[in-house]
Amino acid sequence: MYIAKKNKRHSHSGVVLALVIMATVGSGAAVAGPREQAKRMHDRLAGVPPTEAVLTSMASKISSSDAVGAAMEAINNKDFYNVTLKNFAMPWTNEAQTVFAPLNDYVATVIGIVRDDIPFTDILSGDVLYVATGVGSVPAYSMSNNDHYAQLELQGIDLNANLVNVTQSSMTTLPAAATAGVMTSRAAAEAFFIDGTNRAMLRFTLLNHLCTDLEQIKDVTGVPDRIRQDVTRSPGGDSRIFMNACIGCHIGMDPLTQAFAYYEYDKANTTIVYNDVGQTDPATGSRVQAKYRINSDNFKPGFITTNDNWDNYWRKGPNRSLGWDGALPGSGSGAKSMGQELAKSNAFATCQVQKVFKNVCLRSPIDAADRNQISNMVGSFKSSNYNLKQVFAESAVYCMGN
Repeated sequence: MYIAKKNKRHSHSGVVLALVIMATVGSGAAVAGPREQAKRMHDRLAGVPPTEAVLTSMASKISSSDAVGAAMEAINNKDFYNVTLKNFAMPWTNEAQTVFAPLNDYVATVIGIVRDDIPFTDILSGDVLYVATGVGSVPAYSMSNNDHYAQLELQGIDLNANLVNVTQSSMTTLPAAATAGVMTSRAAAEAFFIDGTNRAMLRFTLLNHLCTDLEQIKDVTGVPDRIRQDVTRSPGGDSRIFMNACIGCHIGMDPLTQAFAYYEYDKANTTIVYNDVGQTDPATGSRVQAKYRINSDNFKPGFITTNDNWDNYWRKGPNRSLGWDGALPGSGSGAKSMGQELAKSNAFATCQVQKVFKNVCLRSPIDAADRNQISNMVGSFKSSNYNLKQVFAESAVYCMGN
């Protein structure tokens, strides 16, 4: 009986020794050479294995201390645009924040801006749209449906090779001054201008492009002079709820959403509409859309929107931490200038870098080294004139393995 126990003890020791040996060998095998690093980089960026020729070329660049150049080779793969970028941007286009939706003008425009090294800040202010022309049996772009983009995806059209940069104002009824990048795309209008009071457009723009939701930036210390009539001052008969909760979001949100006062999504014709100079909404007697008068009896003394003038109340108080650009005035008229205000904030730049890092490295930053890398890439993003392709490349290099 004693011998049996002794043998069992020796057997257990042997298992432990074997595991130690395996762990040691495994840790040695984890040291990646240029080819392993190149393959990981390509897999992360394009989502598909590289060809032998591309793998060899990328490995050579890594060996020559040009890892960013190697990453750019992977970025040239069509699947970086058709799959990686499409899935990266798709959740920004719907309230459910799902990736499972057809390609649309919002996503195609993000893809084109990244491909063409256009400053990524233009996604919130540019007169920009990407379409494909003369490709197979794909129908032409239409303001009133998504068929053009749905067919591009269904037919597997190479977006890297076929997307063309045009202006929104040339393809839609929007004047150039009323274009505001993806915020005035058909997909965004259908998701965020439909029904409601147009506050959704601001909320989801903050969430998707400043990585900040309204609950995170509540501030009850500001002046509530621009809060609209539809917000009751005594929810459930208790004014304390308004003073300690509702006011915290609406103080900053309502003056900014005034920038969208002339926009609506026409459900009957499934298209974005804009009240240009000379157009009058019968419900308001001005260019302001009727939705800005919804539930006006909730608090008659509340603010009445008469134009699209906006102000950024978050430039004062704790939300100065979002890093607003001191070269901008912090006020203006219309969605274009308001989009510039948001896109030139430090929060915008940091948000884009964090999203790319997580997309490429398959995790959020977890330690001081990661946070330092994020900080360095934010600086690089700004100094490269907001080139998001560069951020993808630098993230891939950081996470390619040692």
